[in-house]
Amino acid sequence: MTSASRFKFLALAGAAMLTLSACGSAEVASPGEDGFGGGGTGGGTGGGGGTGGGAAADCPTGFSNVGVLNNLRVCQLPAKVTGNLVVPLRAGTVYSLGGRTDVGDDRGADPNNPTAGAQQGILTIEAGVRIFGSSGADFLVVNRGSQIFAEGTSTSPIVFTSRQSIEGATGVDSIGQWGGIVILGRAPIAACPGGLTPPNIGCTAQVEGTNAFYGGATPADNSGRLRYVRVQHSGFEVLPGNELNGITLAGIGSGTTVNHVQVHNSSDDGIEIFGGRVNLDHIVLTGNDDDSLDTDTGWQGAAQFVLVVQRANGGDRAFEMSSAGVVDGGGQPALRSHPRIANATIVKRSSGSDAIVVNSGSDLTLLNSVVTSLGGSGACLDLDSAATGTAAPEFQSVFFSCATAFRVDGDLDSSTFFNAGSNNNAAGTSTLTGTFINGANEAGVTTTNPVPYSAFFQNVAYIGAVRDANDTWWQGWTCGLAAGSTC
Repeated sequence: MTSASRFKFLALAGAAMLTLSACGSAEVASPGEDGFGGGGTGGGTGGGGGTGGGAAADCPTGFSNVGVLNNLRVCQLPAKVTGNLVVPLRAGTVYSLGGRTDVGDDRGADPNNPTAGAQQGILTIEAGVRIFGSSGADFLVVNRGSQIFAEGTSTSPIVFTSRQSIEGATGVDSIGQWGGIVILGRAPIAACPGGLTPPNIGCTAQVEGTNAFYGGATPADNSGRLRYVRVQHSGFEVLPGNELNGITLAGIGSGTTVNHVQVHNSSDDGIEIFGGRVNLDHIVLTGNDDDSLDTDTGWQGAAQFVLVVQRANGGDRAFEMSSAGVVDGGGQPALRSHPRIANATIVKRSSGSDAIVVNSGSDLTLLNSVVTSLGGSGACLDLDSAATGTAAPEFQSVFFSCATAFRVDGDLDSSTFFNAGSNNNAAGTSTLTGTFINGANEAGVTTTNPVPYSAFFQNVAYIGAVRDANDTWWQGWTCGLAAGSTC
């Protein structure tokens, strides 16, 4: 993806197709809390299949009854959610998106002076609910000043998926079958209109993939909660270089909760973060066709327990860290991206891509992590020259097992930064079991306490995302990881 495309004012192709029956909604309320292998069990609620009791007879109030699919009553969300709307778990029921589905209007960058006439929406999704889209034109947008509360459980995750998945017609390479989820907030970003320097409440930008805006000056902005949520078979190219990701988090503040979230088989990035201060933990990114985790425009948050497994027939970079936006007099970003990542496990399969690429003025702190390659010519790490600045990339207790540890391309010598850290191994031999579970070599690495780098981090006595076979945080709510589990 090009950085320039992220700030163009683009309307979604095929907008005329976005027809949807809007139902009445409640009055505006106050905001809520302003094939990869593997062992064990897993899978959660997988692909298609109706229910033994048959389709429900009707739909809840506020939803349109649009028929029956695979023995399930299809209840369509309204085109715009205003007030409070609950998506309830009901027997014999599945929910659908009919085009772009907005939660609220864009209420602007200032929470103390919201845009006149703009309505707020609060979307609450109960554990176990499934919501599908039928094409790339079907996607969910949570606008600034509104919130989503999608809280599943380890045994009853919330699943956003494609129509083909509900029909039971998806396979290991099924990607790009519907749009994705876009959440927009008011936290600081590096992208600003002309004449402004971040951080500034006037720094707002259009998000990639659709006509919607993000950014502001509220670091602790709260867009809601995503917990035990799975997004699969998503992604859509609106125009070349301008795509919907599995999940887009743009200008999201630290008051937002994102944990136990999987993005599987997105045709673009798994999760892309544009600016903001949001923190994430227990994140699973599998089978995504472009970058698994892409960060840009001044994100200064933290992520811990991040598991990336590429699929055999697709995938670009596991991590791409960028920092496009307004530059200072020295040509560096005025607000640098600085991802802080701890306890990541990256399993690279793509043939020519490097696992981690840091460029265009982004910093990176990587702690207690594992990067391994199952083949191909790509390196574990590539630092580009624009990555240097006030805070150099830092690596502590990182274990590499790639045929090529560092990209040698006439740019920065990545090994200099890597070797400056402690307890790093650039030439390790992977002993991962079940594809991503630590073995003896990974367990032998001395850890670094990550808490001084971010108060969000937990200090655990192991590297990587999954300590051993008894570490089962990923089981039950994910798909495609355990042997026999499909999505």
